[in-house]
Amino acid sequence: MSILRKLNTKFPNPQFISSFFFTRFSSSAQYVDPGPFDDPFPDEPTSSYYDHQVYKAGRNGDMATVGYLLNKRIKDGCFNTMKTFSFITNTDSSLSILDPLIQTLSRLDKGVTRKQAFDLLIARLCKIERIEDSLRVVQTMMEKRELNAATFHPIVNALSKKKRMEEAWRVVDIMRVAGVKPDVTAYNYLLTAYCSESKLREASAVVKKIEEEGLGADMRTYDALILGACRVGKVEGGLVLLRSMMDAGKSVMYSTHTHLINGMLSIRYYDGAVRFVKACGGRDAMLDQESFGVLANKLVSLGREVEAMIKSTSVPSGVSTASLKVLRPDTSQMVIYDPRQHHDTSFYFSKNICL
Repeated sequence: MSILRKLNTKFPNPQFISSFFFTRFSSSAQYVDPGPFDDPFPDEPTSSYYDHQVYKAGRNGDMATVGYLLNKRIKDGCFNTMKTFSFITNTDSSLSILDPLIQTLSRLDKGVTRKQAFDLLIARLCKIERIEDSLRVVQTMMEKRELNAATFHPIVNALSKKKRMEEAWRVVDIMRVAGVKPDVTAYNYLLTAYCSESKLREASAVVKKIEEEGLGADMRTYDALILGACRVGKVEGGLVLLRSMMDAGKSVMYSTHTHLINGMLSIRYYDGAVRFVKACGGRDAMLDQESFGVLANKLVSLGREVEAMIKSTSVPSGVSTASLKVLRPDTSQMVIYDPRQHHDTSFYFSKNICL
């Protein structure tokens, strides 16, 4: 990735980077009303209305109108959305207006108007897998001194999902070069990628960085660690992490329960998975629907014969039990427990990944 190499080797000083890009992106201008629109402005415009107008102007290459609309919508309290830059697609004709669009954004009203527009353009470029172009937007934002950790989140996330870990770490280095401290969200993207691939040694190194930098674990950190434990068959370790998470007062993501359900089923502990879902039931209707649904679909896909049916009286109301089938394992000795009653929290956080 050429821009990553440039930023890491040729531009170690953020002030030099700012100077380098000043002549290209430093011009300023006030965007004036471009004239009547096909659709008259409503008395109370919405973000959806503005997105539609920006889309039409962007598709026509009318950057003056795009700039006017992006300034005006913030004044009207209509913030940009993930659809604002949907006119940018991964085609040559669409990408040909990227440079004029970047220059247009660089002239927007400073503050939240310009910052949010740049951030969402980066997110859009990452969504259509134009990482290199998203880094060009970062270069422009360096000159404007409007970077923060959130600016880099879509880039680190996109690279991590593609398992391009070396490049993802390079972006983390760029954050530091630009004077931006990586936050726990950036590290969580890396951690999740490693845990999903069962690379626990690399995941442990990420956890160590989180601790060393005093960031503290959040619910997504725990979610990734539990995923990693379940992927390598250490479901009991994942359950201890869940208990630690609850003791720390962290909200538990629905996906965290799914990781544990899948982990139990992967080691043929079908009865334990059912008891775990039931033990966690009755407190969150949406969680009940998600957990029982995942369990039912997985068991049906495994084609298991019915040996014990979950009685309808033991399932939270509103959850269908027609397809919930349980096969008791013959060999597993795992002891399943209600996480609300388990109190073994002696595992130190940095060691949890090695359970």
